[in-house]
Amino acid sequence: MSHGARVIHTGVSSGGPAVPPPVTVASSSAGSDAELMDGGYFRSCAGMLKVAQMISLLIGFISINNSSWTDYSAYSFFQIVSMCDLVMILFFYIMHIFRVYRKLTCVSWPLAEFLHYLVGTILLLIGSIVAAAKSYNITGLVAGATFGFLATILCVISMWSSYKVSCITQSTSKYR
Repeated sequence: MSHGARVIHTGVSSGGPAVPPPVTVASSSAGSDAELMDGGYFRSCAGMLKVAQMISLLIGFISINNSSWTDYSAYSFFQIVSMCDLVMILFFYIMHIFRVYRKLTCVSWPLAEFLHYLVGTILLLIGSIVAAAKSYNITGLVAGATFGFLATILCVISMWSSYKVSCITQSTSKYR
C-alpha cells in the first residue's frame, strides 16, 4: 500500500541545489508528548465510562436535590457522596486527558484511582441503599437512588478494569 510519494536523496547532485527531505508528522491516537491533550482518551472505553459515571451521578444528585425530602441525613449523605465521587472522577478524567500522570511520577496513579473507586463505590452503594429505603415511593427520590445504583455499577466496572489492567497484566508479564 502506498502512503504517498517518497523522495530518495543520494549524495550525487543532478545539477541543482539539494532539496531537504519533507517533514512528515506521524499522527497516532495516543498522541505525542508534545501535544497538550490526549484526544484518544475521549473515545476510549475508560474515558466514556468515566463520562457515563459523571452523568449518572449528576442526574442522581439533581433528582435528589429537587425532591421533597423525608429524611435529611439520608439524602444529605447521598448528595455529599455523589458530589465527592463526581469531583474525584472528574479529577482523574482531567488527569488522563492532560497526561498529568506522566509529569507527576511520584504518585502511583493506577493505585490511587483504584483506591478512589474502592472507597467511593462502597460509600455510593451505602448512600444508594439508604436513599432507596427512605424514598417512600417519591418519584424524584426513587430516580436519584436508581441513578446512584447505576453509578455504583459503572464504578465497579471501572474498578474491575483498573485492577485488571494494572495488577493482572503486571503479574502475568512478570513470569514470561
